[in-house]
Amino acid sequence: MKTIVLLSLLFARVAVAAPPKKPPNIVFIFSDDHAQQAISAYGSKVNKTPNIDRIGKEGARFANSFVTNSLCTPSRGAILTGKFGHLTGVRFLSDTLKPGTVTFAKLMHDAGYQTAVVGKWHLKTNPEAFDYFEVLRDQGQYYNPDFITAAGTHQEHGYTTELIGKKIIDWIGKRDPNKPFLAMMHHKAPHRSWEPGPNELGMYAGTKFPEPATLFDDYAGRASPAHNQKMEIGRDMTLTTDLKIGPDGKANPNKRLDDEQRKLWNEVYDKRAAEFASKNLTGKALTSWKYQEYMKDYLRCVAAVDKSVGQLLAYLDREGLAKDTVVVYGSDQGFYLGEHGWFDKRWIYEESLRTPLLVRWPGVTKPNTVINEMVQNLDYAQTFLDISGVPAAADMQGKSLVPLLRGQHPKDWRKAVYYHYYDQGHEVAVQYGMRTDRFTLVHYPKTSEWELFDLQKDPRQMKSVYDDAKYGKQLVGLKDELTRLREQYKDNE
Repeated sequence: MKTIVLLSLLFARVAVAAPPKKPPNIVFIFSDDHAQQAISAYGSKVNKTPNIDRIGKEGARFANSFVTNSLCTPSRGAILTGKFGHLTGVRFLSDTLKPGTVTFAKLMHDAGYQTAVVGKWHLKTNPEAFDYFEVLRDQGQYYNPDFITAAGTHQEHGYTTELIGKKIIDWIGKRDPNKPFLAMMHHKAPHRSWEPGPNELGMYAGTKFPEPATLFDDYAGRASPAHNQKMEIGRDMTLTTDLKIGPDGKANPNKRLDDEQRKLWNEVYDKRAAEFASKNLTGKALTSWKYQEYMKDYLRCVAAVDKSVGQLLAYLDREGLAKDTVVVYGSDQGFYLGEHGWFDKRWIYEESLRTPLLVRWPGVTKPNTVINEMVQNLDYAQTFLDISGVPAAADMQGKSLVPLLRGQHPKDWRKAVYYHYYDQGHEVAVQYGMRTDRFTLVHYPKTSEWELFDLQKDPRQMKSVYDDAKYGKQLVGLKDELTRLREQYKDNE
């Protein structure tokens, strides 16, 4: 009897000493227009991003990460809801995420997570189901930005990337340590017009970046939409806003700069303006010069984002939070860094369809993991919910990435991703299509044109083989699969 009593007391102590494990925290770091080509973990030839790379080195890099619509607002809508824009009503840059929409943040908040979002929101209505939000007004400003909070709008002094990083760290420090948290640090950078911070303005001075092989693409092998766009570096990138050269031949400063900020700004861009005036550039020489200056500003903005990521990771280390926190880095879409002669995004073509995704999940995902399965921003919502142990909404259309992060390779994983772009900004045509491991098939409904690219033979997508009889049998199967995907995702538009 005495032995039984002692054993009972022992089991009781074990039960008391092992309460249910708290679900992990999630830090979701997000940037705007950060191309895979500008991340060294993805093999960048133009810059280094050691802090962003660290997430992948200590966790996983998704090698085939894609978007549903390569545009800021629709991408954010898809990520929050786990649904395509035709179902949420967020298809265009000007669309609004309707109040009351179910998001992963709302479901996690209802399940007991503390939630915060700081930075770019760009969904018109204020964030819902966040204990704390401080978001930029509309697209936001790079310097001395306006922030929207539950109490109203106010302006703060400083560089936006630095402010966003500080604010999310401050919030994490003030949270209830007994509850799990979701912290979303969403940067404006490196969105157009690529305005570097005061600490990065001098970077890359004198650097000559390698030109993309397709910088002088003439679009000869493509349908008419590729010819009719308005996003070419040589023709469409502005001297005033994009390259910061005023009509007076001097630096064109951001009007929000204070005197000290303007002095640093003018030191850099007065030199650029003088160089431009001395060269009298035209044709390919003008395109090459614009490309070099564009890359300097874009990568300066990326450098500030990478520094911010490093500061946040260091904070998690110092506070002993890293081992219990899943860290995710992504961007709302890819971006053109001179490929096909372009800047901006929007197309189903590779550079804008692809988006970075790196995830660190201590104790679950092995360091230096490379995941090759095809994933989409459609999957983020169900992934975050799965990680946190919260049931997903029944109408979400993505797939949880948790099995992949655990090192599994489900046999029924998707073999193709579906894409639909509506907006027509930069005169990029409305398009829908899909991408498989080998092919990209795209339809332009307004001109009744199609393109088909064989990515094995033509990874740069220079020549459509849609009319090539050798692909006839494959084309039939691909069109059938595209029809199936449209039905699966309930897209009748």
